[in-house]
Amino acid sequence: MMYTEEWVGARAREAYERGRASFEVRPERSALLVIDMQDEFVRPGWSPFWVPAATRMAPRLRHLAERCRAAGVPVIWTIFDDTHLGLDRPRALRHLPHAETDWRRPGPAEVWAEMGYREDEVLLRKPSYGAFHETPLDTILRNLGRDTVIVTGTLTNYCCGTTARQAYERGYQVVFGADVTATDDESRQEPELAVLRKGFAMVLTAEEILGLLPAQSAGSTR
Repeated sequence: MMYTEEWVGARAREAYERGRASFEVRPERSALLVIDMQDEFVRPGWSPFWVPAATRMAPRLRHLAERCRAAGVPVIWTIFDDTHLGLDRPRALRHLPHAETDWRRPGPAEVWAEMGYREDEVLLRKPSYGAFHETPLDTILRNLGRDTVIVTGTLTNYCCGTTARQAYERGYQVVFGADVTATDDESRQEPELAVLRKGFAMVLTAEEILGLLPAQSAGSTR
């Protein structure tokens, strides 16, 4: 068979737009990662890094986190913070347009209060985009017996997308939340989802993820 330009192009477009990973998602082997839903990104008007789309989707993500807890799926939170005097941060970051602002955090970064973070849940303070870079996330997941991560939060095409790629490279099955991730320029959302869909993750909506969880018991309040 000769593979024409038209044939290979159509095959690629199909995978970007409608591809679906074939692995099985088992809740008892999964963990929910909530990436950087912190004040500077989600609290309206609080910083120049505010991501309005993240604020809008926050109630949907909070509901997903509550359902994951009820189903026994660990919820792991990350924060993009100043750690180790900045000496564990990639040196090039300060030279990139992302850093072009005089704004500084008034104190340690915190999860936005509206997200419902609980102190009995893991909170990782990370120095760069990906949640696996210079953090114990891989060890934590392995100690929990989890081989599937559900990636949610912000920004879709920076911290969330980088985390998904890092998880994939470490052998994890990756589920990526299509409508429980958000970015600062909403026109960038679908292009990032397309790349992840084709090569790194199973891209699902919050409703689809909820459909994979055990049904809530009648008496459950969490």
